This record gives sequence, C-alpha cells and structure tokens, in this order.
Amino acid sequence: MLEITFYDETGELKPEHEQLLKELLAVAYDHLALKGTIEMSLTIVDDERIHEINREYRHVDRPTDVISFAINDLTTLEENIQEWPEELPFELGDLFISLDTTKRQAEEYGHSFERELGFLAVHGFLHLNGYDHMEPDEEKEMFGLQEEILNDYGLKRE
Repeated sequence: MLEITFYDETGELKPEHEQLLKELLAVAYDHLALKGTIEMSLTIVDDERIHEINREYRHVDRPTDVISFAINDLTTLEENIQEWPEELPFELGDLFISLDTTKRQAEEYGHSFERELGFLAVHGFLHLNGYDHMEPDEEKEMFGLQEEILNDYGLKRE
C-alpha cells in the first residue's frame, strides 16, 4: 500500500486533482510491483518555492517542474525495500511539483493540465524508486514506464 502525505502550499489545487495524484501513484506502486507499506510526501508549490529548493539543494538557480528527494541510497533502493520487514512502513522520500510550471507546460505541450500533473508525479515517483534518465538506455526504460503507467490510469496523450 502507498501512503501519501499531501501538502498544497499554493492552496490552488482542486480536490479532484489531489485525488488524481493519489490514485495515479497507487497505480504506479502496483505497476512497479512494490510490496508492503511505502510512505512518501507530495507537496504542491509555486515557481518561487521550487526555485528556492532547486537553488539550495541542487545548486541550480532557476525554477523547475518537479524535484524528488529519496531518503534511501538509490543504488541500493531495491535491495533496501526487499530486505525491509513488510510489517513496517518504508519511507520513500519527498516529491515537490510546481503548480505554475505544470500549468505552463500543459499549455506549451498542448495537452491537459491533468496529463502534465500526472506526468510530473509519475516522473518524480520513478526517481524516488531509483530510476533515472542520464543515459540513453535509462531514459528509454524510465520514459517507457511513465507512458505505461499514465496509459494504465487513462491519462493518454491527446
């Protein structure tokens, strides 16, 4: 089971979008065949706040769309989860999504706000689970998984 502690620092996200995020990430949990209780936080912020986070923790002085902070060493995440006692919750990490950038990118890419929000949530969730896209083979795997999960949920490209 996936347990999400949800925060909306903007106060602008509609309840149905919060529900979409929780349901979509539950689909991602199932798709990755994760086991036991996994806990994470998901915080919706504005561009100013994500810019601060990006500058402070990644040393990149600009806003971005999504930032993920895994609690465990990503190189041993699968091992950590498999060795973790199923009766205890496993803390995955924290995910931040910029609502401003989500709106802007949805318009730029010509698809719905829901599709962009879902894409960013799944993208960050995969990062929390040890996936990356630095190398071409990693990118192919990660972006393929993103599409599968979004399609399973029904957020297909328009």
